[in-house]
Amino acid sequence: MKHWLLAARPKTLSASIVPVLIGTSLAPHPPRWGIFASALAGALFIQIGTNLVNDALDFRKGADTHERVGPLRVTQAGLVSAERVMLGAYVCFVLAALCGVPLILRAGWPLLAIGVTSIAAAYAYTGGPYPLAYNGLGELFVMIFFGVIAVGGSYYVQTLTIDGPVIAAGIAAGSLATVLLVINNLRDVPGDARTGKRTMAVRFGERFARAEVVFFVLLPFAAIAVVAVMRSRWMLVLPALALPLAVAVIFCAFRSSGASLNRCLAMAGGLQWAFGLLFVIGTLVAP
Repeated sequence: MKHWLLAARPKTLSASIVPVLIGTSLAPHPPRWGIFASALAGALFIQIGTNLVNDALDFRKGADTHERVGPLRVTQAGLVSAERVMLGAYVCFVLAALCGVPLILRAGWPLLAIGVTSIAAAYAYTGGPYPLAYNGLGELFVMIFFGVIAVGGSYYVQTLTIDGPVIAAGIAAGSLATVLLVINNLRDVPGDARTGKRTMAVRFGERFARAEVVFFVLLPFAAIAVVAVMRSRWMLVLPALALPLAVAVIFCAFRSSGASLNRCLAMAGGLQWAFGLLFVIGTLVAP
């Protein structure tokens, strides 16, 4: 169980939890709790499945070796075989599909389309004939599926509608998740370049990746201003309290390299939690 928990990468699961919290909090209160639970569980299973596929296939493709400086990967470390990790990923995708049944019954074919596309993209992130992570499309994948779709879908199953502030909030959530990916890619540039993993950091260099960190760290605060204008100023005031942590993440990314970027990664995860929870509180106190 310890090995499977490690493979699930619990420190990164804010990327799936926070968008569901944000999307649900924007809906009229109180939410439909059963629908919220199904959406949250489905999002978690999709992310864990994505992580497991990434763990197994990065090892098979040679991207994860004994020279890895990032957090331990169970396949690369020999703790669990690649075949068993892939089987675990498929189980997660089946569980995500089961979690989606109540959502489809509630919201119809749009949720069916979102579910099928999300699971397919989760596998295609590392697998398939054109893996997204290996062709510089990781940021786009995260922004869409861990941002706009996760927030928008969580809101839609509550209200059966969608609007501008929800899309802006999705961009904010997706940006915070993308920061995690960019810091990962920045740390792994030497190894990825050797194995042909053409991330944006490999394609355009470490200076570009650090500029990405600045952009995606600050974009949520601009996006949330749109939500505040259309909903309530409290949705800007409270998340703005996370701005000092955002600045700290930027300084960390510019001053660190190699294994020391793992500390920046932890800070970026903390930023996502802080921003997300402050946003949810803002929606609760907003008139």
